Amino acid sequence: MQTIDGVVAIPAVERSNALIADSSDDDRFLMGLLRACADAVVVGSGTMLASPRGTWRAEKAYPPAGDAFRELRRRLGKPERPAVAVVTAGGSIDVSHPALAEGAIVLTTGRAAPDLRASLPGAEVVALGDGEQVEPGAAVDALHERGHSLVLSEGGPTLLAALLGAGRVDELFLTVSPLLAGRAPGDVRLSLVEGLPLLPEVRAGAELRSVRRGASHLFLRYGLR
Repeated sequence: MQTIDGVVAIPAVERSNALIADSSDDDRFLMGLLRACADAVVVGSGTMLASPRGTWRAEKAYPPAGDAFRELRRRLGKPERPAVAVVTAGGSIDVSHPALAEGAIVLTTGRAAPDLRASLPGAEVVALGDGEQVEPGAAVDALHERGHSLVLSEGGPTLLAALLGAGRVDELFLTVSPLLAGRAPGDVRLSLVEGLPLLPEVRAGAELRSVRRGASHLFLRYGLR
């Protein structure tokens, strides 16, 4: 979800994602549908901290379709809900977060893994290399190795940038909210892709696969090259 002028989050504003979404039931339904089709939902540690009650279940996104989402997963031969994975380089996560209590997978560095295992004795903590950052390709491979073929990334923009840089994003589902966020000097407002310069050196092309409209919101689906 982004505004017309490309803002996806305002860190200084609590629950800015809800503000940017501008009360769209269609967007909530689409998010639930994507979760219902996914084998795993992956988020960054910043997104987890910004969503202290998030569990990334399909029915939580759009409760009226909860039964339909569960039936869809049954017909697709998937478990009751998708796995949740959090990517954290330094272990900066809330160990009491409900997603961790429900068995979220923690994808982290070799340096941070021992402390996380001590703090989360019931969680699966996966150490991915000895670098300072989690290698995004290794994170996706770790989920594939656990049988999670269809991985849905719900952000944030830094994680998306890392996945794009590693060439591990096949499709982009983008909702454009009918709002202008604006920018002012010193006021940090995040765009869809943060921390990865592309143009003019790199042309990250996309193929438009579908366009849908719900009231004044646009729902775009792109295939990425």
